[in-house]
Amino acid sequence: MGQLYLVRHGQASLGAADYDQLSPLGLQQSHRLGEHWQAQGLTFDAVIIGGLKRHAQTLAGIQQGMGTRHEARVWPGLNEYDSEALIRAIQPGELVKPTTPEGYKQHFRLLRDGLTQWMAGVVSPQGMPSYTEFAKGVTSALDHIRQQHEGNVLLVSSGGPIATAVAHVLRVSPETSIELNMRLRNSAVSEFSFNAKRHSLIAFNSVPHLETPSHKDWVTFA
Repeated sequence: MGQLYLVRHGQASLGAADYDQLSPLGLQQSHRLGEHWQAQGLTFDAVIIGGLKRHAQTLAGIQQGMGTRHEARVWPGLNEYDSEALIRAIQPGELVKPTTPEGYKQHFRLLRDGLTQWMAGVVSPQGMPSYTEFAKGVTSALDHIRQQHEGNVLLVSSGGPIATAVAHVLRVSPETSIELNMRLRNSAVSEFSFNAKRHSLIAFNSVPHLETPSHKDWVTFA
């Protein structure tokens, strides 16, 4: 029996020229998670991450907080979908970066619509795989973990892949994974137990490292 800890990256840089970069708060969230686990005496037997900068930066923050260093296997199937490509697929033209509360609301409304149509096979966003191929990249990582690992495994990825993994384990519809995706908090931990045959959900979207009064303002979603 093993335990798989799935961590969404810390706060990235929504609205900036390069989203794939942790914000200063994102780095703090990651470091704080590592401190929390270090205090619990948690250790990992294996680490798997997506190939994006924010995944590697989140892992680095966790490691710094834990005072340990783990060699990580990079799994490209754990990379996030391209939100800009999804939005352009349903709203051609120049994509305006959100800078206001209403702009962010509109961004996520369009993203939901794009995700729904992509999952249904209605649109094929430029440069992106089909949703079936995207989901296969996520489930292949879960299969690998079941077949090759025991003990505690850390997986660092993004909201889309983690929501897809949870939806797969719970056997719910792809559309339900959109709702899971939109509720995932930065540096949140979801947990599966696993054996050679299956994964089982133990916890979803928890932020125990941010539940103290001094860290309540560190909870973010984007």
